[in-house]
Order: sequence, then structure tokens, then C-alpha cells
Amino acid sequence: MFLSVILITFLITLIFIYVIGNNNERYWKKRGIKFYSKNKVLGVYWDFFTKKGALFETFGELYNEYKKEPAIGIGSLMSPSLFVTNPKNMQQVLQADFNSFNHRGIERNEGDILADNIVFLNGPRWKLMRQSMSPLFTSAKLKNMYYIMDKSAQDLVAYMKEHPKLWEGDCYETMMTFCNASVCGAIFGIGAQSIFDSPFLDLAKKAFTPSFKRNLAFATMQLSPRLFNFLGLKLFKDLEDTFIGAITKVIERRKNENVKKHDFADLCINIQKNGIMKDFASGCEVKPTDGVLAAQALTFLAAGIEPVATVMFNTFLHLGRNPDILQKMHQEIDETFEKHNGKVNFDVINTMEYTDKVLNEAMRISPPLGYLTRRCVKDTVLPVGNIKVESGTNMYTPIYALHHDPDIYPEPDVFNPERFAKGINYSDEFYMPFGIGNRMCIGARYSKLQMAAGVVHVLKHFTVRTKKTNTDTKFKYHIVNVRPIDADVEFIPRNTK
Repeated sequence: MFLSVILITFLITLIFIYVIGNNNERYWKKRGIKFYSKNKVLGVYWDFFTKKGALFETFGELYNEYKKEPAIGIGSLMSPSLFVTNPKNMQQVLQADFNSFNHRGIERNEGDILADNIVFLNGPRWKLMRQSMSPLFTSAKLKNMYYIMDKSAQDLVAYMKEHPKLWEGDCYETMMTFCNASVCGAIFGIGAQSIFDSPFLDLAKKAFTPSFKRNLAFATMQLSPRLFNFLGLKLFKDLEDTFIGAITKVIERRKNENVKKHDFADLCINIQKNGIMKDFASGCEVKPTDGVLAAQALTFLAAGIEPVATVMFNTFLHLGRNPDILQKMHQEIDETFEKHNGKVNFDVINTMEYTDKVLNEAMRISPPLGYLTRRCVKDTVLPVGNIKVESGTNMYTPIYALHHDPDIYPEPDVFNPERFAKGINYSDEFYMPFGIGNRMCIGARYSKLQMAAGVVHVLKHFTVRTKKTNTDTKFKYHIVNVRPIDADVEFIPRNTK
């Protein structure tokens, strides 16, 4: 009897796989679109869960093989999925046809309080929440907040000098610790003590520690939103009590202090003071509870920690491999500090043109994210190939592969900051480290300022040398990020004032 049950279950599974796979293939071939038939059901996610590399690498292989095609159909459990390879079609998905593609392709389950944020939200609630958070990232607010980034960068240098073992390697973890501490300073408040003494540092680290369980949940969310919803998966349930409690205490303390610090806590107080948030066009209303605001703080952490640490790590890697570029960086940094009496504020760091070019090229050759996702919410047509896209279709667009296309960037693997010299502009369709369009990362400018402050202060006191363990670049097993794992950075103190 037991063997019969196992056999029947096995046969039903095989039939399910056969039917779903054939339906996926027929769906796209019927529309004249080539189909990635290596795995007709799970598509690129099968490769991700059976290989050691990052998901963007599989997308890169698809892009290189089918780049002359307007798009490629890929396997999915319940909804059709399309990998867009033509730049004009990418623009249509990410920017031009926002009405049809305003859904990020991910969503939360009810009750996952901390996922109620602008990364996971869609529709009117997303619009309302983004409008409420946007004031934190205006030029004026960023200028007022820059003292947090600058102090955090100075604390990083002091932290590194106090812990010489950090000079020998594990650069990425050091940058992660810095970004955790820095963003905690912006969210929970910054004082006279070092940001590395923050009681919230361990909490921030826990929130974004990669795990197979979370990777599986994200993959399920993208492969089959219905299954994700049916299973009632919650991404951040384990953080709710501690994280919401921490935000509540910060808001209460700031109210009692009655002091403006131009940070996230100030924004929270203003939002709650204004009462119910309303989008009059749609009638959507959101009460700014501590839970809702804690969810937005989690977005702040998501945007300001792992992506920024990845870029900083990759920047040091590339500088360590290119001594001539590193020397120019040191020269600009030394001259800037000398000219401004050792102080680099918001206005000063925005004059550092070579640093800006280096960071732009670091984000080109090693973008923080390897690809972007969207979901079609309204039947539409992609212009190149006249591809009819039905509502509910999952869309994938490459970033890393596009940034490494030799037809767009000659010698794409060469680290060349002069690609971003004045007068040379790459349009949005070819350069998108933070995404593009209305769903571009809301904290892009904040993140870039944070990484600039950190890199500049570290290179004022240290030079770098790249340590590589083999010839072929290997990347961290990650569902989104781009991080080499076969190289590291050695920090060497400089003899500077």
C-alpha cells in the first residue's frame, strides 16, 4: 500500500511537470517567441538551485546566447515568464509603459507587516508610500543628513585602525558592518559614540543575513505568486517584535527630545503628525502606525546595506587591481582634504569628479543587482518583435549582462573610469545600477553618497591591494546580488597627516 502511494505520487508529479512544461513551451512558441527549454517548468530557477553561482549568471548566459532575439520565454509554475533581451523592449518594460509594468514582480502576504514597504508594495498603496518617503531624499535633506554619512565614515576608519586584523582580508564583511552601522545611525539616530557601538547593529545584520530559506521564499514568490500566497510565506516574521519595538522607542525618544536631526526618525514624526495618508486619485488610505513606518525603515536597510557594501567592496577590488587609477584617487582625495582643511562636507564631496567616475565605473562593471523584475498588470505589446504580453506575465530584464555587452561598452571587463568623463553619457537603457523609471531605487542618491563618503575616508588613510585566488571570477550564491568570492582586499596604512 505504501509503495503504491509513493508510485502514484511520483506519477502525478511527472504528469504535472510534463503538462506545465509543455504548456509553457506552447504558450511562447504560439506567439513566435523562442523558449528556453533546458527546464520547461522552473526555468532559470532550476539552474540557480542546482548550481553554485548567482542567478544573474544564468540570465547572462541567456542574454549572450539570445541577444539578437527581442525576448525569450522561460519556464514558470503558474504564470508565463519572459526574459527581455532587446534594449528598446527593456525600456518599454522599465520606463516607457509604466501603466502596464508598474508591478515590481514581487508582493507580500497579508500579515507580513515588515514587507508592507515600497519594495514589495504595488498599485496605489505603493504610490502613496513612496510619496511619503520621498521627502527624505531631496537634495536639501541629503545635504542636512550628510553629517551622518561623514561621521560614519570617520568611525569606519577609527574602527579599522583599532582592529588591524581587518586589514588582511574579509573586506566585504567590513564594509557590510560599516553600512549596517551607518544606516542604523540614519534610522535610529546618531550620537557622540561610534556607530559601531550601536545596539541596533546586530538587529540590522540579522535582517539581511542570506539564507537558503529566504532564497527559496523569494524564488517561490517570483515563480508562483499563487503558491506563495497559498503557503502563507512571510519573509520577515521573525524580526517583527524586535524591529517594530526598536522603531517605536526611537520615535518616542525623538518626540521627547524635541530636537531636529534631519533623519528617518524626524520623517516618521512628521508623517504621524499629519495623520492618515491619502491618495485622493484612488481613494487609498494608510494609517502611519509604528509597524508601517518600521516596514519603511526595513527598506532603508535593504537599500543602504548589502547593495552599498557590494559596490564598496567591488570598488576596492578594482582599485587594487589598477594602481594607476588608485594613484589618481589618492591624489584627488589628498588635494581635496588639504584644500578644505581636512573636512569634506556635502558640497565638497560633490566636486570630486574622479571619485564619481570611479564609483560609476565600479557600478557598471559590478552593479549591486544583476537583474530586475516586473509583472505585467495590463495587456500590452512590446515594440520590437511585436510581442503580445498578457496581464500576469512575469518580466525579467538584465543589468549585469547589459553592462558587460561589448557592443555597448567596448572591452567591458576593463575597469575604465574615463567611460564616465564629462561629455560621455550612457542613456538609461544601457546603464542602470539602481534600476530606472518610476520604480528606480528611492535611496539611490543616498546610497551613492554613503559609498562615496566611506571610500574617500578609507582611501585617505589606507591604500589597497587585491588578493586573487584564481583566474576565473566566481560569484556568491545569491538570488539577486553580484559579489565575487574568489578575491579579497588587503588594506595598507598610508603615511598621511
